[in-house]
Amino acid sequence: MNIVILLYLVGAILLGVEILVPGGIIGAIGGALMIGGIAILFSEYGLEVGLLGVVVALVLVIITFVIEVKILPKTAFGKRFFLDAKIEGNSQVEPVENFSVGQECKTVTALAPSGFIFLDGKKVDATSRSGFIEANETVKVVGKDKFRILVSK
Repeated sequence: MNIVILLYLVGAILLGVEILVPGGIIGAIGGALMIGGIAILFSEYGLEVGLLGVVVALVLVIITFVIEVKILPKTAFGKRFFLDAKIEGNSQVEPVENFSVGQECKTVTALAPSGFIFLDGKKVDATSRSGFIEANETVKVVGKDKFRILVSK
């Protein structure tokens, strides 16, 4: 019975360490140790004790998970491993709605075939329909494709 308790404790500790060490190997070893303990209980003590061992193992896993997610991030040790900062910002470029086909604008960067143009005072992502276009050239708007403006010489 001592070996089963040892397998359970070492398995739970390895599962707990898994959150700090990426890769999954340590957690897999911890899980395998706990399963080994369950197998010993089934083989030596029978069905009832084996099922009780499964329940105890599940409770240990749940307790380990709660400690990892709820308690550890609040400790001084855990604060070094968890990110609390929020990232503010917007990943989407504001779509340009007020433009007309045939409107002329200037390229900010070279379009090869994508780059930026200046359209209605805004720097906008654009794609060239006529190949490579140098920076600071006048281009004509020929359409829109999702978030990009289509231009041509």
